[in-house]
Amino acid sequence: ASAAPAPPRELPASAIQYLDPPAPVYPRASRRNAEAGLVVVRVFVGVDGVPRQLQLLHSSGFARLDEAALEGVRQARFKPPTENGRAISGWARIPIPFELEK
Repeated sequence: ASAAPAPPRELPASAIQYLDPPAPVYPRASRRNAEAGLVVVRVFVGVDGVPRQLQLLHSSGFARLDEAALEGVRQARFKPPTENGRAISGWARIPIPFELEK
């Protein structure tokens, strides 16, 4: 009998590498209204490096920015994380800062 699959792990930040990094689009209306803040997205990265599930871990306080961050991470592609030379899947935390240029 095979062992039950291990619960999905939290990937350390050092395991997160991008093939296509998140490139969230700063919403025009958010810029106009001087909306800024940090969004933290929790993403489940599959063994193929594709984001499978996304959760809003920390809101910027602005729905438009939160949505833009989620969409940016959804479009990202990750280098498949590995452990002992084998591709693994797991949860990662991706901070997406939205800062207005001074």
